Amino acid sequence: MSIIIKDLHAKIGDTEILKGLNLEIPTGEVHAVMGPNGAGKSTLSKIIAGHEDYEVTSGSIIMDGQDVLEMDIDERSRNGIFLAFQYPMEIPGVSNANFIRAALSERLPDGEEIDAVAYYKDLYEKMDALSMDRKFTARAVNEGFSGGEKKRNEILQMMMLDPKYCILDETDSGLDIDALKVVSEGVNMLRNENRGFLVITHYQRLLNYIKPDVVHVLADGQIIKSGGPELALELEEKGYDHLTPVTA
Repeated sequence: MSIIIKDLHAKIGDTEILKGLNLEIPTGEVHAVMGPNGAGKSTLSKIIAGHEDYEVTSGSIIMDGQDVLEMDIDERSRNGIFLAFQYPMEIPGVSNANFIRAALSERLPDGEEIDAVAYYKDLYEKMDALSMDRKFTARAVNEGFSGGEKKRNEILQMMMLDPKYCILDETDSGLDIDALKVVSEGVNMLRNENRGFLVITHYQRLLNYIKPDVVHVLADGQIIKSGGPELALELEEKGYDHLTPVTA
């Protein structure tokens, strides 16, 4: 089972960003994507999730045999895609507990309801694992949260929704070392043979805590090199300029 991206071309407005990107993310593996600013990393994550600002002009995204590009945003989520945002949005007036509960309810068959006792037991266990104060259940989603609190909240949502494919768009951005460790531990708890991860990051330091199976370099809208975890160390030492872009 996997997400298979073939020859993906995409643009925003008149600007082409992805220029023939190929990538496969199998379940059971963590794939890290690194690259310079403007390479298309966040664009890739948003297109998989279904962001409406981006237009796919050609290529395909197939998840377990299903055409992702034919799915609405909510269908992609219900079918197992989760995106942890680089800049999580605030949702005033909606508590964390109600937000997650509503998302879970949408995944139930018609007529079924969430057992409140079991729900809060599961929620509190996962909050404890992320060192989150239980008072956060009553706070509005991300409202007044620090950067680290917002990122922990994203991982909490991911843990509760139990997706098949997790996309982390620069989740390490703005985190101090303690928050980075906690967030990484939450991700690592979810690693198993039935779940795939796409981890997008600028920095090798995140990959010290979330060990990737494969590292890809994205530059100018294409994957130009792939390798093992050692590739991230090479990029940390040498940067991106020494790599050769893909030619037609």
